[in-house]
Amino acid sequence: MKRLTLAIAMLATLDVAAAAEYKNVQADKSSIGFAYKQMGVAMDGRFRKFTPQLSFDPARPANGKVSIDIDLGSVDTGTAEADQEVAGKAWFNTKAFPTARFVSSSVKSLGGNKYEVAGKLSIKGQARDLVFPTTFTPAGNSGLFEGGFTIRRGDFSIGEGAWSKFDIVANDIQIKFRVAANSQ
Repeated sequence: MKRLTLAIAMLATLDVAAAAEYKNVQADKSSIGFAYKQMGVAMDGRFRKFTPQLSFDPARPANGKVSIDIDLGSVDTGTAEADQEVAGKAWFNTKAFPTARFVSSSVKSLGGNKYEVAGKLSIKGQARDLVFPTTFTPAGNSGLFEGGFTIRRGDFSIGEGAWSKFDIVANDIQIKFRVAANSQ
């Protein structure tokens, strides 16, 4: 019986030692996109520049941390004219608020490779609590985090003045992310 207990303890130690901490983000394999409706028509876009920092060990998810700074001036709606409009004062006001920021406060395992991340999202000086699901798919020394959530642009004053109504541009904005990282 003592040998069995010792063998189990040794295997448990090996599992923990074999676990990898993913913290080196692969920017060229990562993306942050968004989708919304304008006059009932589905539209989408992305941000070309963002800086994620993470530390995640699947064996210890509660110790996981993530922060992402998004350069709001790097918005890509598909046209230069729309990009300039969205970066302007009525929308993102990038002169006064150049970045959006998410900082996690907790990571919770939901079983399998599914997790729940909680934290604060700040856009245009407005901070809101956010909780969303993400999946993590390991592949050797690399791993992929994928997920999404919905924000309400009115909560962050995105679209002021005549644009504060939701009859032309919907209030709900779906955010989708993909962050590739490796453990080396």
